[in-house]
Amino acid sequence: MTLKPKFNIPEEVKIISRVLWSAKFENFLVGGCVRDILLGKKPKDWDITTSALPREIEALFENTFYENAYGTVGVVNDTTTDSTLKVVEITPYRTESGYSDFRHPDGVKWAKTLEEDLKRRDFTINALALDIEKVELIDLFDGEKDLKKNVIRTVGDPNERFTEDALRMLRALRFASELGFAIDSDTLLAIDKNKNLLEHVSKERIRDEFVKIIMSDNPSVALGIATQLGLLQYISPEFERGVGMEQNKAHAYTVWEHLLRSLDHAAKKNYPLHVRIAVLLHDIAKPHTRKWQNEQWTFYGHDVVGAKVTKQILTDLKFPKEIIDKVLKLVRWHMFFSDTETITLSAVRRMVRNVTPELIWDLMDVRAADRIGTGRPKESPYRLRKYHSMIEEVMRDPISVKQLKVSGGDVMKIASITPGPKIGFILEILLSEVLDDPKRNETGYLEERVKELATLPENELRKQGSEARSRNESEDEKESEEIKKKFGVK
Repeated sequence: MTLKPKFNIPEEVKIISRVLWSAKFENFLVGGCVRDILLGKKPKDWDITTSALPREIEALFENTFYENAYGTVGVVNDTTTDSTLKVVEITPYRTESGYSDFRHPDGVKWAKTLEEDLKRRDFTINALALDIEKVELIDLFDGEKDLKKNVIRTVGDPNERFTEDALRMLRALRFASELGFAIDSDTLLAIDKNKNLLEHVSKERIRDEFVKIIMSDNPSVALGIATQLGLLQYISPEFERGVGMEQNKAHAYTVWEHLLRSLDHAAKKNYPLHVRIAVLLHDIAKPHTRKWQNEQWTFYGHDVVGAKVTKQILTDLKFPKEIIDKVLKLVRWHMFFSDTETITLSAVRRMVRNVTPELIWDLMDVRAADRIGTGRPKESPYRLRKYHSMIEEVMRDPISVKQLKVSGGDVMKIASITPGPKIGFILEILLSEVLDDPKRNETGYLEERVKELATLPENELRKQGSEARSRNESEDEKESEEIKKKFGVK
């Protein structure tokens, strides 16, 4: 790898450095931003380390905030439109001691030299500093050499670094995926030796590293290493169940390898986080549903069970409810039947209703990644392209009770009934008819149907309403099941 030594330092950062130097305080760019500059990448943020103490830093700048126990002062730039420069973080040289929780230092002390600060850092490629004024690289641990060799190696003894902060083990894997680097052999051995320390790390922190891995360009690199070293269990024990598990003849790969290959395709296509997670988890329940039938493995119901397993995984990892809800829908419905020679527009409407119009195209992306992960050469064969066109055709059609030309209030008025479950049953029956034929969503037709349904005995109305609701909240089950049986779909 050729490093790109052209140091393009933003003027906002240079000004901060000059202010510190003018007050006789040493200061250097440090960490990931220096690494990214050397790699020719734009840094995601800018960090400065200095000989100044927090109160001294605050006294030099007009707009600052200081909210953590590690001495970091944020200098706010209101004039820039660059999000990476809105806040430049300045942290005093520091040393750390005692890591009783294997994550945070028990004590933090201000250090006197840059060397003391750099030697406490995680990896050599993150222990680089840059003198902004002299444009001079300070490299005390051969970080530049490791960048050239594409190697991730700890600063000093890897066992000590991981005992200090167990999350560094997942960070090593994440950098391997983000940068396409190999992990040094001694560092790998130390990860294997100390992996049990991840039990002490909060699920929130593990989730954050997991998300960064998922959002990297090559997530299977990190998750592949995690598989080899036995780290998957600390993200979720469910991941390990599919490792080495063979599938049926339609699949060239084991369950876990299929999921990783699918995820890599999602990363290649730059899909958003909720889609990438759904791609990784779409077959997560296959180990729960695997049965040997008719001389092959089957996985009936893995989509339904998968939604439940997915909810547990994401809840354990403390994902936001919004992400969980989106991923659940995509996992639950990823097995939609797409044979456009036999499927009807009614079934497509129900699928759009199930997934929601907002997520239907994400579902198609999940299917595309699923196909590539299976080993097929095309992500969108003719039938999926035709299914796309069918979705576009039904997107303007009513798919919910709210889109009916009669409301609950209208039903009460027409049928002369008071609020109660009968209204809901009537609306569900009407919606089912409209899903079958959108032309029925016409005021005159619906009002006549309300009058007819209102005359039904309560038990019969309840029965028809419940059946309609069940049908509305699923695919066209009867049709789909018959087709799946005919074509041997599992």
